[in-house]
Amino acid sequence: MAAAAVAPVSLCGVRTAAVREPESRPSTAVPSVPSKHEAVRSGARRRGPAARFGGGGGGGPPPPPPPPGPPGGGGGGAPPPHAVSHAAAPATTFPVGIRLLAFSRGPARPLPTTVWYPALYPGRDAPVAAGRFPVVVYSHGLHSLPGAHAEIVSRWVAAGFVVAAPAYPRTRKDARRFSRADVRNQPADAWYVVRKVLAVPIFAGHLDAGRIAAAGHSAGGYTTAGLFTAGHDRRLRGGIVIAGAGMAGAFSGPRAALLFIHGTADPTVPIEAARAAYDRVNWPKAFLALKGQDHGAYLTPGQPDFTRVLATTLDFLRWTLYDDLAARGRLTLTT
Repeated sequence: MAAAAVAPVSLCGVRTAAVREPESRPSTAVPSVPSKHEAVRSGARRRGPAARFGGGGGGGPPPPPPPPGPPGGGGGGAPPPHAVSHAAAPATTFPVGIRLLAFSRGPARPLPTTVWYPALYPGRDAPVAAGRFPVVVYSHGLHSLPGAHAEIVSRWVAAGFVVAAPAYPRTRKDARRFSRADVRNQPADAWYVVRKVLAVPIFAGHLDAGRIAAAGHSAGGYTTAGLFTAGHDRRLRGGIVIAGAGMAGAFSGPRAALLFIHGTADPTVPIEAARAAYDRVNWPKAFLALKGQDHGAYLTPGQPDFTRVLATTLDFLRWTLYDDLAARGRLTLTT
């Protein structure tokens, strides 16, 4: 699937900033995650709608050294070796397969997970395509489900990524005991799901365990930020925060790249909250502000700015997870 032409995202500045996410262990501070009827207020200054990426003087996040072990337990040691040394993302457009996996962190935290992956042919439980693919964990928003943004996620998969999306037990649609405060526990859920997906036998030999990213919308954006705290796994190379902001303790630990996407007219999470989070990031970072856009209509095909968001997120993932310099160039990084 070829990326559509879009206005370039300017990645500029020698000084870098980074979005920190909480580690896989739960934070003790409850993030201010708004519902549809609440708004996060911030004192951050307003800026123009241009997208900017702060560069760290390099061509992208450094190759990850072997980690001491994933945050949140589950053993240690180095990740499996890469099958190939990536210089570019795949040129192939893959059919999209889908599997539903029943994970759980105990009786109180079921984590049914949808996994979309490059396949030999499209459909449920299709065989995995030949190759070794980076992994993206995707987090949904409040009162939502993994399939809510399948249209954009499946396009990432067709470009050569595996996407795992858990349904969080206390914030999903139709949750039996809904709790906005439970978002603080979701970064640990998300990393648990990554570890479990890496161990699924049907994906053996097809996942690049050293190249992982996180993405999420709204409360899922906060969850994504919460993955980047002090001590987070070095294999976590990039994050995409869509219509979200930061968590307590976020934007520290090993260096990663962060992309923020936000509508300037978002009534649920005001853009000032995302700007404040962006200002805390001291790693390579980008902010794509969508003029006049709301809380996420731009994630739906056919809506204004969908093509731009798709192209920008694909190039960000290609750069951070495949070390694709052509994708980096399309982001117009200036160091």
